[in-house]
Amino acid sequence: MADRIERIEVRIVSVPLPAPVAWSNVKVSEREYVLVWIRTADGGTGLGFTVGSRFRGGAAVIRSAIENALSPVIVGRDPAEIERLWEEMSFETLLLGARGAVTRGLSAIDIALWDLLANRAGLPLCDILGRYRLRVPAYASGGYYYHDDPEADLENLEEEVRRHVDLGFGAVKIKIGRLPIRDDLRRVERVLEAVGPGVKVAVDCNHAWTDASSAIRDLRLLDDLGLWWIEEPVLPDRMKASARIAAELATPVATGEIEAGLASFQRLIDTGAADILQPDATVVGGITEWVKIAHAAEAQDIALAPHWVPDIHVHLGAATPNVEMLEYFHAGVGVLNFETLLEETLGFENGELLVPPRPGHGIRLDQDAVDRFEVN
Repeated sequence: MADRIERIEVRIVSVPLPAPVAWSNVKVSEREYVLVWIRTADGGTGLGFTVGSRFRGGAAVIRSAIENALSPVIVGRDPAEIERLWEEMSFETLLLGARGAVTRGLSAIDIALWDLLANRAGLPLCDILGRYRLRVPAYASGGYYYHDDPEADLENLEEEVRRHVDLGFGAVKIKIGRLPIRDDLRRVERVLEAVGPGVKVAVDCNHAWTDASSAIRDLRLLDDLGLWWIEEPVLPDRMKASARIAAELATPVATGEIEAGLASFQRLIDTGAADILQPDATVVGGITEWVKIAHAAEAQDIALAPHWVPDIHVHLGAATPNVEMLEYFHAGVGVLNFETLLEETLGFENGELLVPPRPGHGIRLDQDAVDRFEVN
């Protein structure tokens, strides 16, 4: 007799940052995470998670979506039927939103189902997906705005990227878009000088511009610097604007970190809105949808650079040839403090993240930390 899903547990944690950080149009001092456990009748467990919104309380909306809209669809069902469960959850919540809290909740459940499946098989998640490699290249993400004084930020920025290079990273990413473009140009030039010619440098705009014309005008000042990519100059659903920017600039454009669903990414591909796509498994609809997006991108010879939490994306990158690099936040840098909740962080050697050898996705939560940071 097939196993069945007995219950779903949801907890919210809010983890303070060491210091407030800012990017183009936002300043934050904490991050919320939604943790999901799927328990089955035969004692199996799968762990999933997603990230709350930038404002306090956004995670509660995700929890409500999980408990009231998504859980009733799958409790009592066979957890191995991941594709079917995804399809039914998506259909039942069709009128509640194809992006945002509902899809983030679905993402967390889907990740938990895949973790459960791999745990039951006694294999790492990447082996269940079809392993391509065991080490995945990574870049150091950071370069936030920490101070109101641009000069103080420049010194902090230079020290940070030098430290990343010393740790073995061959690529870094910094923020732009909060300051006038010529001040941001100084940030970029300072970083290029600090890391030297052998290190790739990307810049993340966090949709600082509202239209293609102003973005093109300003970003032309960066276009001859040999940058690795310019990320999210406009919102991802401003696809025609992003396509215009990609067509006008020599520097590759990357986007997709807050986009959800295969159909949306297919439109990004069809409109030529991005040279590099950045799907996030905790946002797009989980692993099930992420894999479909990766295959659609591969069919068009488009590389992926997954957004955020590398602890889940290391398995997806290990099973996906067109993943160019993973985003990695070194301890104390930036807004991703998920590792505060973990018993053990990912191994890192010579610019590559190592796939954990444990069954499932290998994420092991520190229960004391979860208890300490839990919010109702």
